Amino acid sequence: MIRGAHVIVYSRDPEADRAFIRDVLEWPYVDAHGGWLIFAQPPAELAFHPLDADAAEHHELYLMCDDIQATMEQLAGRGAEFVSPVTEARFGLLTQIRLPGGSLLGLYEPRHASPLPAFS
Repeated sequence: MIRGAHVIVYSRDPEADRAFIRDVLEWPYVDAHGGWLIFAQPPAELAFHPLDADAAEHHELYLMCDDIQATMEQLAGRGAEFVSPVTEARFGLLTQIRLPGGSLLGLYEPRHASPLPAFS
């Protein structure tokens, strides 16, 4: 039976991005071998959105929080760089964090129904 999911984020600077997740987000991890960190993640949701016929296939990763302003303040205090102001969409409040490797990581405060219990 399936017991979890393994998310892979490709990076131009994986060591720096691993350090960001370890030091800024403070997620628990194991060192699989020689600095290859694998992180535990909070509970997750999976959704499928339609793709325009001419669009390239891609995937997105958003971290969910209960209070986007408080979370942004906490993460900024640990060195997170936010590259967009908070915007409001029908499903929640959104912003983006630039990872050290250059990728963008979404952060949002959902306003939609969720199959997950609240997490801290």
